[in-house]
Amino acid sequence: MKKRICFLFTLLLTSLLFGCGSNAETADNSASAQTADTAKPLVVAMELAYPPFETRDDAGEPSGVSVDLMKAFGEYCGREVKIENTAWDGLIPSLQTGSADIVISSMTITEERKKLIDFSDPYANALLAILANADSDINSIDDFNQAGKVLAVKSGSTGHMYAEKNLPDTELLVMPDESACVTEVAQGRADGFIYDQLTIYRNWQNNPDTTKAVFIPFQDVEKWGIAVQKGNQELLDQINAFLADFQKEGGYEDLTEKYLSEEKKAFDELNFQWFFDMKE
Repeated sequence: MKKRICFLFTLLLTSLLFGCGSNAETADNSASAQTADTAKPLVVAMELAYPPFETRDDAGEPSGVSVDLMKAFGEYCGREVKIENTAWDGLIPSLQTGSADIVISSMTITEERKKLIDFSDPYANALLAILANADSDINSIDDFNQAGKVLAVKSGSTGHMYAEKNLPDTELLVMPDESACVTEVAQGRADGFIYDQLTIYRNWQNNPDTTKAVFIPFQDVEKWGIAVQKGNQELLDQINAFLADFQKEGGYEDLTEKYLSEEKKAFDELNFQWFFDMKE
């Protein structure tokens, strides 16, 4: 009987020892995995075709508002940031497949997109506006909704979505990027181009002889967000905490001064809500 008790006690003790070792090993593995994750660069996808937000500098390196914002986030969380130039249509798939950790590309938060990816708190806002050909009779959005009018839109943009939903009588000229849309308007092949106010303002300034700008608001303010893979709450919480801190520390004012000082003056004169003014 004593031998049986001793045997059972020895078996129990061995199980406890091995169990503790297993738990410790699991904890070590978990810690190692977490360390490995934080040691890896954060891959940030954006389409480098939208100055001054996502573009390249004279040396061909990623530059702009979004690039600086993500570099600041990398410093905030102690991670290297790797910018990946990605075509607009590939941005959401890059999160879904895990090839990118973050997408920031002047992307409007919409209900349709929220079904596929998760968005941060808004970091910017914009209203749609119109870049019209200087010789056209376009003075409001309603002037488009008739036969014979041609409206250039960037494929997949909120301007494209708005036009499809609200301008059934307008011929849509769907283009792959902003510059192509502007060219169509400037050369008279399209009556106008619908996009956000900042972009319309800049392109109007760059093409004053061939275009005019129509800033009359015709929809609610759009909110731009930073996107992550669906369910990545840990990264999303980090981004939201960073955005709050960045705003408190005056980071948006620095970005405005560096990239958007002339636009800020113009928006103040026009009494427009500023891009980084997140009031409701």
